[in-house]
Amino acid sequence: MKLYRLHTFQKLPISREKAWDFLSDPSNLKEITPEHMGFTILSGADRKMYPGQIIQYIVKPFPWMSVKWVTEITHVEEGVYFVDEQRFGPYSLWHHKHFIKEVEGGVEMEDIVDYKLPFGILGRIMHALVVKKQLQQIFAFRKDKLVQLFGPYGSDTRVLEMKAT
Repeated sequence: MKLYRLHTFQKLPISREKAWDFLSDPSNLKEITPEHMGFTILSGADRKMYPGQIIQYIVKPFPWMSVKWVTEITHVEEGVYFVDEQRFGPYSLWHHKHFIKEVEGGVEMEDIVDYKLPFGILGRIMHALVVKKQLQQIFAFRKDKLVQLFGPYGSDTRVLEMKAT
């Protein structure tokens, strides 16, 4: 079994409350997802995140392919972190931890995504050829969009880290 990890950091010049307010509202996910992904929320985004919340989406990983994705918010500590896990969708495993901590002049957001692709060796080949790059692009878009919305934080130069474990 090949387990992959995407690990990102981003600092923003906003309060923890403002960061939490934005990130814990599932309806904001569309705004920080690239338009070409065709991201559409079907249900479950009518409230702020809470443990047990089920959110259904449609996402287009490729222009010719739509996938239904169902996630559950499994853990929430208000203002600090939340975890979403795929219940149905394109991955064999998707476990995404979102952390927010105060730093001087703003907040630092940390995302840790552990994921596995189906189809054994074919999944590993697809990861190397397509999936890794696509996830890096999605999180780079998200980083740029958050800077557009909230402004830059000094010289925040951390980059995306992706590992196979």
